[in-house]
Amino acid sequence: MTAPSHLHAEHRNDALGIGERRPRLSWRLPEGATRQLAYQLAYELADELIAGERVESDANVLVPWPGDALRSGERREVRVRVWTDLGESDWSVPLAVEAGLLEAADWTAQWVAPTAEPGRAPQRPAYLLRGEVVVDRPVRRARLYATAHGIYEATIDGVRVSDDELTPGYTEYAVHTHVQTYDVTALLAEGRHELGALLADGWYRGQVGMTRASDQWGEVTAFLAQLVVDHEDGTRTVHGTGVGWEWATSQVVVADLIEGQHEDRGRTPGDWAPVAVVDRGYDALSISPAPPVRPVEELRPASVTGLRPGVHVVDLGQNINGRVRLTLHGSDAVLTHAEALGPDGDVTTDHLTPDVPFLPEPLTAGQVDRVVGGGEEFEPRLTTHGFQYVRVEGPGRLTCDDVTGVVVHTDLEPRGSFGCSDERLQRLHDAAVWSFRGNACDIPTDCPTRERAGWTGDWQIFAPTATYLYDVAGFSLKWLRDLVAVQWEDGNLGNMAPMPPAERAGFLAKLNGSAGWGDAIVLVPWELYGEYGDTAVLAELWPAMVRWLDRAELMAATAHHPDREPNPYVWDTGFHWGEWLEPGEDPGDFPAFVAADKSIVATAYLAWSTRHAAAVAGVLGDEEAAARYAALSEGVVAAWRAEFGVPTTQANLVRALRFGLIPDELIDRAVADLVRLVREAGTHLGTGFLATPDLLPVLADHGHLDLAYELLLQDTTPSWLAMIDRGATTVWERWEGIDEHGVPHESLNHYSKGAVISFLHRYVAGLERLEPTWRRFRVQPRPGGGITWAEAEHVTPHGPARVSWRAGGPTVVVVPPGCSAEVVLPSGPTVEVGPGEHHLG
Repeated sequence: MTAPSHLHAEHRNDALGIGERRPRLSWRLPEGATRQLAYQLAYELADELIAGERVESDANVLVPWPGDALRSGERREVRVRVWTDLGESDWSVPLAVEAGLLEAADWTAQWVAPTAEPGRAPQRPAYLLRGEVVVDRPVRRARLYATAHGIYEATIDGVRVSDDELTPGYTEYAVHTHVQTYDVTALLAEGRHELGALLADGWYRGQVGMTRASDQWGEVTAFLAQLVVDHEDGTRTVHGTGVGWEWATSQVVVADLIEGQHEDRGRTPGDWAPVAVVDRGYDALSISPAPPVRPVEELRPASVTGLRPGVHVVDLGQNINGRVRLTLHGSDAVLTHAEALGPDGDVTTDHLTPDVPFLPEPLTAGQVDRVVGGGEEFEPRLTTHGFQYVRVEGPGRLTCDDVTGVVVHTDLEPRGSFGCSDERLQRLHDAAVWSFRGNACDIPTDCPTRERAGWTGDWQIFAPTATYLYDVAGFSLKWLRDLVAVQWEDGNLGNMAPMPPAERAGFLAKLNGSAGWGDAIVLVPWELYGEYGDTAVLAELWPAMVRWLDRAELMAATAHHPDREPNPYVWDTGFHWGEWLEPGEDPGDFPAFVAADKSIVATAYLAWSTRHAAAVAGVLGDEEAAARYAALSEGVVAAWRAEFGVPTTQANLVRALRFGLIPDELIDRAVADLVRLVREAGTHLGTGFLATPDLLPVLADHGHLDLAYELLLQDTTPSWLAMIDRGATTVWERWEGIDEHGVPHESLNHYSKGAVISFLHRYVAGLERLEPTWRRFRVQPRPGGGITWAEAEHVTPHGPARVSWRAGGPTVVVVPPGCSAEVVLPSGPTVEVGPGEHHLG
């Protein structure tokens, strides 16, 4: 019998520098096993294998840690064996689990900062930092623990210690400043070494958010690093930043995440000067549960076109987040990154220039990198851009061989795929995946260009699609922790996480707390529970959920919109974005938009989130809270029905049907009204931000699968395929992101409307989760739209679940070990199948 495989600690298979003292373990059953009867965990300590008790359980996802809690820097190799219907397995391949620095008292290094004048954002340089380390005896193991207020690249003797980028990432720095752990054993022989870093503004003091304000978490960047060396003789030496370190200016004269990176290679580093030792403390230091940001893919251009002498436009053929690597041939170069081309074939960024009229100076689109002083190659690593096209000014002759597109984002593990006979739907799926990838840069952003902000509504909408596509467990938890880190005392939540301080103050503070946006605190953890079976995330975030819902309940009970009669269960006060950007909507009169009554949306979300809160409380075993929120949800539903009846817009009808707000006796009428509105719109959708993901499923589930396919395959605006037919390789913010005249509008890389591809997974291919961790799932292909075959695979925590079907052929289903599937065949019967491959029908 084979052994269990894919042993992970807290979703990680590279558990170096982990932040949990008792990380939970997960594994997959041996190939061919049907069910697990028991398991046994063991770990090595002082070269001895210490085995725990045999545990009679089928649990193999997020199982409690064996033995004592980890200490800072402690390393253990853990393994598992299982008893299944096949018998007793061998021990698994061991997983090395090593804790990072877990206590403030573990730190002896000091924060250091350059003493340069801050300068004017966003035209600030990156600084070099260095300190000497002497290794006087053979090294057994060496770890570098590093972080920054800003972003950094750490080196030893000029060699980068890792390919991680934009570290330590974007966080609420006063609460969470994340520390990275690097294995640098191979870089430390006996002798003298230079420990160095390149330090730039990053999110800490660079341009951030809707207003592009700078210095939001501090005016001075700083670096902290501690090198712990364990020697062959059993001794340990600890080195760190502090007195004796130096700083100098670098060749990077501008480094801003939005503005870009500028290098002057003719410039020699300034005189080295002593750093300032600054007291930033260690209490905020923590370890991110998310994977790091890395370069994850390289693309060759689809074309390079000469506009005029010395000016070329590069087309990568794909809109990405990242940068280019450019062969310079000794020339200077200016690189302007864009998502679209103008009528003259040159790049245009006009649509990416933010319109924020209350600012003292207009904002630019940014996204410009430049290098002077020539050299062989230019690859700016202290910034990223959202782009498909690059205008390159400088090199005389440019070919596709001179340019490489480097895709940069959080290094998420792929989990889902889809294919079908309709090439346009395949392109739509690819565009949605690329759009998410372009916005998964340390946090889930709205776009990789204008704001790069972690808007809560976007992730609330897309999280169920994202969990199918990638392992986003740690990525989401990191973001959620920043969301609640600065939750208002009254329970309000920011539009974004992290929340730029400039947008928590003044009149902008009043634009936070919207229904559908703040509800991410309830709905995203619930999705993580469904996908990963993670009850700990529910328990951790439960207090924040309660504060958010208590605020909404209080607002509904104690105040009302001036245009409405008071109803204690109708949430009709406060600011709400509402459905946001329905086709044809342009809230140009923003004060009127703010003042408008959006209670039909807010009250619907109050009913939906309180229903989910009751379910969360049930999972956590809090029966009293479960009953309270269930009763509150019923009261809100009753009030919604009394106030709004059967709505009159596509979006509100979709939401009401999806959220269970329509009484049974009125469902047929509501569905008929929705169908009528779609037909009256020329068989076009009329939904905006919030309801779009549910439109096709609602139609399909209420007897109108054919209409759902018509909308999916609609190729005139507003529609998804209109985007594809107009050349989109990512999903647009607006339905008319590029209009009929070829003019771009707003962001061309906004993933939220791409949540439609869940319909491809769950309805076209027919793969749908029924129980947490996919212990049980449904396979129910619902063909239509002329599609003759489809397939989907999702790598569940237990292994791959697959479905493929072809017109006239069998439905092929693969069920992972320990799971079962309910298969609904096109001919009608439903069968239950267990682990293995099945050919049905």
